[in-house]
Amino acid sequence: MTINSASVTFVTPKLEETRRFYELHFGARPVFDCGWYVVLRLAESGSGAEVCLMEPREGTAPFSGGAVLNLHVSDADGMYDRLVNKAGLTVLIPLEDHPWGDRGFGLQDPSGVTVYCYHPIAPAREFRKYFIEDDQDQ
Repeated sequence: MTINSASVTFVTPKLEETRRFYELHFGARPVFDCGWYVVLRLAESGSGAEVCLMEPREGTAPFSGGAVLNLHVSDADGMYDRLVNKAGLTVLIPLEDHPWGDRGFGLQDPSGVTVYCYHPIAPAREFRKYFIEDDQDQ
């Protein structure tokens, strides 16, 4: 069996506000929208990455925190400049180099999801041993 894609759905009473956040700041566009459920494709991703938003329905609880949406970007500094310095979004996680091998920063969407934007950098020596080679494609 092959997994062709993956996405995440956040159940939120702030669907419209959250939708506008991703459309405005991440170039997202809807590829499905029935009002209470919307699939947003992140246009800047180049990979077809999607975020799904759903208003609470019977049997579903609203998102209550604890999730981080990681966005691997080509330039975290440029993204930071655009989103924080120019758009004025509030930073949760400051822009900095991390020893595990990324440079990134974090924001929060209107639903409470932490959006972490990063690009890879060389990991510090103590973290190199934790990387596992992916031999699936060899």
